[in-house]
Parts: sequence; C-alpha cells; structure tokens
Amino acid sequence: MISSSLHPEPVRAVCQPRGRFAFGLTPRTIWLLAAGLLLALPGFFHAWWGLGMIEWDALVLLAAILDGMRLPAVQRITIERSWSNAPSLDSETEIQLAVEHGRETTLECHLVDDLPDALVAAPATHFLRVFPRVRATLRYKIEPRERGDARAGAVYIRYASPLGLVERWAMAPLEQTVRVYPALRQGEDQEIFLARGRQIELQLRQVRERGLGRDFESLREYLEGDDLRDVCWTATARRGQLITRRYQTERSQAVWIVLDAGRLLQGRILKGDGNVDRRGHSKLDYACSTAVALAQLALYSGDRVGLLVYGQHVQQRVLPARGPAHLRQIVEALAQARAETSEADHLRATATLNRWQPRRALILWITDLAETAMRPEVIDGAMQLLHRHVVLFVAMAQPDVKAIANARPRNVEEMFRASAAQELTTRRELLLARLREQGALTLDLDPAQLTSAVLNQYLKVKERAMV
Repeated sequence: MISSSLHPEPVRAVCQPRGRFAFGLTPRTIWLLAAGLLLALPGFFHAWWGLGMIEWDALVLLAAILDGMRLPAVQRITIERSWSNAPSLDSETEIQLAVEHGRETTLECHLVDDLPDALVAAPATHFLRVFPRVRATLRYKIEPRERGDARAGAVYIRYASPLGLVERWAMAPLEQTVRVYPALRQGEDQEIFLARGRQIELQLRQVRERGLGRDFESLREYLEGDDLRDVCWTATARRGQLITRRYQTERSQAVWIVLDAGRLLQGRILKGDGNVDRRGHSKLDYACSTAVALAQLALYSGDRVGLLVYGQHVQQRVLPARGPAHLRQIVEALAQARAETSEADHLRATATLNRWQPRRALILWITDLAETAMRPEVIDGAMQLLHRHVVLFVAMAQPDVKAIANARPRNVEEMFRASAAQELTTRRELLLARLREQGALTLDLDPAQLTSAVLNQYLKVKERAMV
C-alpha cells in the first residue's frame, strides 16, 4: 500500500481582519430596526408613537453595540486546516477545520474554505458553534476533479454571538499547495492481484531453469561442453581442478511504464450514462492511475520499475529501482504529468528508452493512435523496441466512437458518421494486428477497463517468464 504520508501537512494561522471596517449588522438587527418603522404609522396621529419608534431603534442599536463589544477580537481566533488522507482522483478526501478562541463568549461561525476549482466545483459555507476555550471542529468531504498541484487559499469566517445582532468578518491565511494524485487502487481488488503475483513468484522459484539466465546460483565441477567464460578461476585455484559457475533465470526484471502525454491523451471520457463528468477525467488521468497500480504490483512481485512520461520532450523520468521510497517517487512524478497540446515525439522517446535500458525488459506503453492516412509514428517506435524488449502496447479507445460505429443509422447523416467510425475502428485493428505479427502484446480498451486488463496481462507475462 502507498504511504499515508502523501497527504498534505496541516496548516494553522491567526485570523486577520477583512478590511478596515470588518463588522456589520446582521439581518436580524435589520429586521428589528425595520419593525420599529411600523410605529411611524400611528405616529401621524399620536406623537408619542413616533417617540416610541425612536426609542425602539435606539434600544436595538444599543443592544447591537453591546453585543459587538462582547465578540472577541479577530486576532484572538485561530483556525487550522488538516487533511485526513492524500487527495486523489475517484476518491473522497476529508478536510477538517478547527476553530478556537480565548474569550468567554460562545460564537456562531460561518466558514468558507477557499479551495480551487481542481478540488471543488464551488466552495461551500459551513456552520460551526465554538464554545469558549474549547477547540471546535467540523469535517466535510471533497472529491478532487483534476490531478496535479492545486493552490488552496484562505479560510473566511463570519462570527457572531448567540444573540446575533452584530457579526465580524475575518480570514485566516491558510494558503498551501495541495498535490492531487492519480486514482490509487486499493481494497479487495488490489489485494487479489497482489496475492496472484505472490503465487506466480513462488511458482517461478520452484521451476527456475538453471543455466539460462545470468543470476549466479552455485558452483560445480567443470563438465565437457561448458562455456569457458563461466569458469570461476579463483575457485579453480583453490581446489586444483576446473570449477564452473551455474546460473539461473533472473528473478527480478525491469518493467518500464511509458506514458504518452501528447495531445491525443487530452481527450475527456464520457460517463456510462452519456453525460460529461463536469470537468471529466482525461485519458492521461486513466493512464496515470493504471501506472500506479502496475508499479505497486510489479514492485510487490520483486521487479524493478521505471517510468517515462513524454510529450515533445521527456516530462518525467524515474530509473528502475525497488522499495517503498521508489513507489513514492513514481506516484509523485505521475501526479505532475501534464498533457501537451502538440503531438508527442514518439521516436525520440524510443531512442531515449533504448539508451536508458540496454538489457531486455517489459515495456508497458500506454498511448493512442492518431487518425491519419499514414502509419502513426508510435507504431514505428514500438517496432523498434521489439528488437530488444517485450512490449505491451495499450491503445486507449474512445467509447463514443465505438458507440457510433455499432449504432444502427436512422438517416443519411448518421449513416456517414457510422461509416467513418467503422473505418477508424478497422484501421486501428489493422495497425494493432501488424504489431502483434511483430511479437508485441496489444490491448485496445476503453479507459475504464484499462487497469484490470493491464494487471492481468502483466501477471500472464510473469507466469510465462516471457522477459
């Protein structure tokens, strides 16, 4: 599991006034003053009714002044914001606001937490009653809408006494940068994949072939036909006879996760009911979530995991390694991946990866296919990798295109749309079939099905010892 230390640190600040005159009458006071005006009507007939109106309004204003004097100064109020867990896509994050003051007055507070659009559609107003010298807290949940760094702002507060005649306005400068991570796959489904990965690893240990890999296994006497390069000369000198090394297949393989961050991965995905999820998740968001899940499973299985996120240039690079700290580094890098408006340079990414990974490895390449008459560059790049590596090539399909291709047209316009969609679908199938002929493993999936399919394919690669 990913460390809970990913969640933002709590921030605490003393309140500051909002402007020079940071106080005002409440609607209750306004209504009481307006009620005094009703005495003006009989005042046209009896003067003492008019005097009663003046006395009433003066009494209300005097009560408001005394009520305002009972309120604590803005600087006596402290507010703290804390986070229960790391903000990530497709999961709720609980935020806690804590308020305390040092006067003898109970306060009725209305708080607005100024969070950016990446976290909430619109900031909400929360009510909290704060008793004297007692820390009062409120909790509310949000579901982040966009991956990456977001700037949380101040907390604004309006507070009054239970009498509620005067209120003061203040703000607590709780600005902080909050990092929203890709969807972190947890729960029973992830435990199933981890258990299956552990089972495959135990099976491979039992049936490891000797002599095929380059991991040292043991020493034995030299036999005719053994490669002289495997002779251990130090052991030979000690024993007085030729001793050769015995090898086994490598237990720890390198797994590279390659993500295309070009314009094609900017596409937003429609929900199952056909409605757009407000801001929606991009294809790159789904790719990053799959990358986190695969990295977690591969590291648990003992493999070394590397990451390459590229557009026109390399955005994020994490060289293969193992351990919880390495997983943390991968998650941080994926949170900062950004889709670019231009086409990605696939051939440059291929050359870079071949330079960084000279030995055979499993390459998971998540991308999409450009709809052009020429063969997409990404296909050429994948074919170059196949000479050295095992490539799992994943093309992210657009669900609405498939829906149009499978729909039965009702008029001429829908017929042309269906024909165009079918042509695009057929062309994708031909391109992926050509990759399969060259030895690549290919998937063409809707983004919602991506993670489970990729994890299952990785387990098949491990089970068959294809790397």
